Amino acid sequence: MSTATYPPPPPFYRLYKDYLQDPKSAPEPPPPIEGTYVLFGSNYTTDDVLPNLEEQGVRQLYPKGPNVGKIRSYSQKAVFVPTVIYFKKELRALNRELQLHILELADVLVERPSQYARRVEEISLIFKNLHHLLNSLRPHQARATLIHILELQIQRRKQAIEDIKRRREEAQKLLKEALGTLEGQ
Repeated sequence: MSTATYPPPPPFYRLYKDYLQDPKSAPEPPPPIEGTYVLFGSNYTTDDVLPNLEEQGVRQLYPKGPNVGKIRSYSQKAVFVPTVIYFKKELRALNRELQLHILELADVLVERPSQYARRVEEISLIFKNLHHLLNSLRPHQARATLIHILELQIQRRKQAIEDIKRRREEAQKLLKEALGTLEGQ
């Protein structure tokens, strides 16, 4: 595939030359792209998936995701129990661990300054795990934000409808008064 710094525009604009006279003459839009595609020389995918920490070469400090389960035995019977991530609990635990490691880093810097590198790596690992947990909550945040925006739009539209109804009633009242005044003369 050849690329150019300033490629010419695609020839599709010629398909719209009769659009003003006949809007139905325009072709249908192309279907959405699925899978991988090339944009500015880089490959991208339409699958928006957060990679695991192991895929990134980072050790995971909290339990593995909701799709992974453990087998626990209760009274000689094996039961499959799915492991669920409790985000609030895990974030608090990682935050406490981070605070502890920062205090240990301060102690190491005072007592044994040559051994600070290992502590910094541990703090970096905790930060990466915190960051990954927070990023896995992004879809939920996006849904909640969208719900909030839609609720605000509905509320504004209801207020606009009430305002229009009120103004219509006022206008009808003024028209009745004006009609009564004209008939009274």
